[in-house]
Amino acid sequence: MTEQSNSILAASGICKYFPGATALDHVDFDLRRGEILALLGENGAGKSTLVKCLTGAYRRDGGRILLDGREIDPKDTGAAQTLGIGTVYQEVNLLGNLTVAENLYLGRQPRRLGMIDTRRMNADARDLLLGYGIDIDVRQELAGFSVAIQQVVAIARAVDLSGKVLILDEPTASLDAQEVAMLFGIMRDLKAKGLGIVFITHFLGQVYEVADRVTVLRNGCLVGTRDTASLDRKTLISMMLGRELEAVEKNHSGKDRSEGAVRYRFDAFGRRGRVQPFDLTVRAGEVVGMAGLLGSGRTETAETLFGVHPSDSGSAEVDGKAVKIGSPRDAIRLGFGFCPEDRKTDGIVGDLSIRENIALALQARRGWLRPISAREQAELADRYIAALDIRTTDREKPIRLLSGGNQQKVILARWLATNPQFLILDEPTRGIDVGAHAEIIRLIEQLCAQGLSLLIISSELEELLAYSSRVVVLRDRRHVAELSGADMTTAHIVEAIASQGGEGQPA
Repeated sequence: MTEQSNSILAASGICKYFPGATALDHVDFDLRRGEILALLGENGAGKSTLVKCLTGAYRRDGGRILLDGREIDPKDTGAAQTLGIGTVYQEVNLLGNLTVAENLYLGRQPRRLGMIDTRRMNADARDLLLGYGIDIDVRQELAGFSVAIQQVVAIARAVDLSGKVLILDEPTASLDAQEVAMLFGIMRDLKAKGLGIVFITHFLGQVYEVADRVTVLRNGCLVGTRDTASLDRKTLISMMLGRELEAVEKNHSGKDRSEGAVRYRFDAFGRRGRVQPFDLTVRAGEVVGMAGLLGSGRTETAETLFGVHPSDSGSAEVDGKAVKIGSPRDAIRLGFGFCPEDRKTDGIVGDLSIRENIALALQARRGWLRPISAREQAELADRYIAALDIRTTDREKPIRLLSGGNQQKVILARWLATNPQFLILDEPTRGIDVGAHAEIIRLIEQLCAQGLSLLIISSELEELLAYSSRVVVLRDRRHVAELSGADMTTAHIVEAIASQGGEGQPA
């Protein structure tokens, strides 16, 4: 049997455009019958968009999709399910207040004399789950079971509905090691029955444990598809990050302040289930870079430091004094600022004006009993619009109408208005145009020169190396290396990420 005849789901030249952005650029995709294919890529690579085009959630702007050699054009996810393509997401899309059996057969309950045949439905549900090695009371509400069991129920429903292709989007993100092993056993059984499985994950250890092949996307383009057995980790990471592994000498613009006094110290700081306890020091005027793949714990570290998800271990000091960071309000009082990665969801308030968005953090620090007057807000906005060259015709314009780069500068302005001493930037240059990118890099260097301490998370390794005095590397929600001096190269960062120690499971 040829590889082409063994293909169950194939796509060629898939394109998807959004206003001002190309999400997928002529992407080819091939899933074989009876295989587990890992679909990998960093944030913005195009994984979710490709899945939505394959399943009818998005209308593609170009390309063809073949299922069992026949061209298909699903108009929505229901049509895709009918054709044989089922999808299970990390957040199980079932109804917790219904029984397990009701969820399995929702919309297609067996009937007798025009009424739902509950006895038969429960018996069928029990038999269906026994086929997956799960023996539970299917008459109980789904919400009463673990996330792992809910995942299995979602998979059983999807396979029973579809039966040809199963797409699993981050199914292991909330599972422990034993639950992951159970899920992998089920995936292997389905594979043996001829199902084609697409496995989206950010745990590389799991990819090597269960996947037959790997497809990598980057910036909406197909990088390549390789057999897992012949693909070493460094090459895989290079495919994902777009970086060659040769060490490149850099003239670091980040000033070496390793001899200066430590201003911020975090010892055994962490939060169970999010990031393993870590040690971190930051000096005045220092830029500490943070590198790692998607899901490595970079954002979790930032959110723990800022009190979004407060640490449940260790201690923190500012200028040698013990402090407690139990909430973002505590962090703001201590002079911390945080620009999140997802500016549209966690950063901007789209319908508020530029003026109002800039004033938000300063108002939060003052407290709502001491409102900032409209005149003060206007002066603040005008000052930072000029200082950061925010391109707008009017401070009263809703921020959602600005470009991504200008939205990012407004968020920076929000925190600079609080006169912070320690600023955490999570992917500050992602998704913005080249001109805004250069301006933000220049601003980072200016802030450092002014004595502000910075912690910067970035997937742009060369950029990170250019302005950092040290780089902390994360893997599997653990801090695994700290590089400085001559060790600060892309090769050493990738080697630390690719190391296999403790790989594969969430913290």
